Amino acid sequence: MALNTNKDLKQYYSIAEVSEMFKLPASLLRYWEKEFPTIRPKKGGNNVRMYTKEDIEEIRLVNDLVKVRNMKLASARELIQRNRSGAKSSGDLLARLTSVRNDLVAIRKELEALV
Repeated sequence: MALNTNKDLKQYYSIAEVSEMFKLPASLLRYWEKEFPTIRPKKGGNNVRMYTKEDIEEIRLVNDLVKVRNMKLASARELIQRNRSGAKSSGDLLARLTSVRNDLVAIRKELEALV
């Protein structure tokens, strides 16, 4: 899932923006902060959460493990602690394979339209 290019220059993102990026409720993001110590947004005035790009990458990893691969929270947390690079690279691979599959489906549709 790519970040909105208009926002790539930002240093911090609000919980509403991050929630929109991942199509997840803000309450789930707050819950994941408690469950995954690697997600630690800074808190500004009035305890407003300010997520960095690093926080967003951690959320991306957790989202991939929990929502896409349907792992239990404890299993996802253990995998991240045990093999962070393996968990991240397999998530990247899955995203690339999904993209290739979508491209192939689009090509097939175009070919079928020609016949």
